[in-house]
Amino acid sequence: MPDLYIGLMSGTSLDGIDAALVAIQDRQISPVDFAYRPFSATLKQRIHQLSQANTPITLSEYGSLDTELGYCFADAVKQLLAQSQTPASSITAIGSHGQTVYHSPAPPQAFTLQIGDPNIIAEQTGISTVADFRRRDLAAGGQGAPLVPAFHQAVFRHPTEHRCIVNIGGIANLTLLPINGEVTGFDCGPGNMLMDAWIADQQGHAFDESGAWALQGKLNEPLLAIMLSDPFFKKAPPKSTGRDDFHLHWLREKIALENINVEDVQATLLHLTAHSCLDALISHAPQTQKLIVCGGGARNTALMNLLKVKAQNIFKQPLEIVTSESTGIDPHLVEGLAFAWLAWAHKEKRPANLPAVTGAKGPRILGACYPA
Repeated sequence: MPDLYIGLMSGTSLDGIDAALVAIQDRQISPVDFAYRPFSATLKQRIHQLSQANTPITLSEYGSLDTELGYCFADAVKQLLAQSQTPASSITAIGSHGQTVYHSPAPPQAFTLQIGDPNIIAEQTGISTVADFRRRDLAAGGQGAPLVPAFHQAVFRHPTEHRCIVNIGGIANLTLLPINGEVTGFDCGPGNMLMDAWIADQQGHAFDESGAWALQGKLNEPLLAIMLSDPFFKKAPPKSTGRDDFHLHWLREKIALENINVEDVQATLLHLTAHSCLDALISHAPQTQKLIVCGGGARNTALMNLLKVKAQNIFKQPLEIVTSESTGIDPHLVEGLAFAWLAWAHKEKRPANLPAVTGAKGPRILGACYPA
């Protein structure tokens, strides 16, 4: 009989909580069901405010959000259990990523901060909850991110095909899966985050459906060059980033150097995401034969098409670009599955970081368990 786990993920896009019910047996991982709990506009704004690097925040507001998000995560679990008609007693553990509100992995005072109190999740659901996955890696000298490459290795690696996984959420990260040799991975730049921020600022929409607004504009080459001059893109892996590096103020500073239409900004941001992904891939894994896209970016038709067009101009050999749907896993499920798997690894006392990815001193068991 497989063990059942639940993975909870809320990323830098701040749109809501993905909850994945997962069966794991002999390292075989099978999705069972999935639920999504959106954030209200007010809650999203409060999280966004807390995530701003230079915005003063009271301890009262911090504690209040930590508690409220704990209940939100618990409600997402209850929704998933009811929907799948699964009793809480049959779940081995929940793996909760929490909501990242700050990520600063640079020494000497490196830290990463995720909120969404796991005590509340365990208490409200009656299920043991594993959380705080990033800080042990950070304590071991790592970046604390990205953590999903170990899961990508377990699920997507192929014995005869050089593969790369690109997860395009708020931030885009790559996992390089060669046929032989070490698995590596790193954050390669902004994914949907800047596109979401710009359309929200200009049109009041949460995101650009299928990239339709970006297609109304055209690439501004000077603006793209200005954005790509950011030091992050030249930094060698291991590296990770987040909202503290790429945000609306960062974008406005770049736009101020160019006289540009708002639609052209969106089009150029689309090119920024595609270019930074493929540039990182050609620099670190030019032998890649298949690029598997997951995360919200996989639903952006304009982005997927642009990746394919740009790849034809960059790669010497054919590069097949598909979504994780082609492997039987919904692109929106991948990170939820990953944190269910991380909870499994914690329970099995298996290291779940990849030092080649994060830069940690060695493999570490990640997370802390909050018993039911």
